[in-house]
Amino acid sequence: MELTSDNKLKKLIIVGDRLLIKLKKSDQKTSSGLYLPPGVQEKEKIQQGYIIKAGPGYPIPLPVEENEPWKDQGEGVKYIPLQAKEGDLAVFLLNGAYEVVYEGEKYFIVPQNAILMLEREEDL
Repeated sequence: MELTSDNKLKKLIIVGDRLLIKLKKSDQKTSSGLYLPPGVQEKEKIQQGYIIKAGPGYPIPLPVEENEPWKDQGEGVKYIPLQAKEGDLAVFLLNGAYEVVYEGEKYFIVPQNAILMLEREEDL
């Protein structure tokens, strides 16, 4: 199977309470009119970006039961869903994030506890 821009991120699975975030393009110019070099904005402690993919959430431990041979042994993992959803604009702490490069694009893997604020297009 060949990777295209449509399906290259479909193969990624984000684990647990983590989010895959692509940084929002920041203004290269300050409010006073000064132009900033490219690396200045990337070193800020707080960043913002769009959530590309989200993990399933926090796993809930299953109650301990004796295994009966007649019971179905299917996977019964349940999750508490994350508040963040794909497409949200997230403001997050950079020191809680991990930078990864996938197919030449830079992304950040961020745990939900590093998210400070979300902006969602739809009404809450």
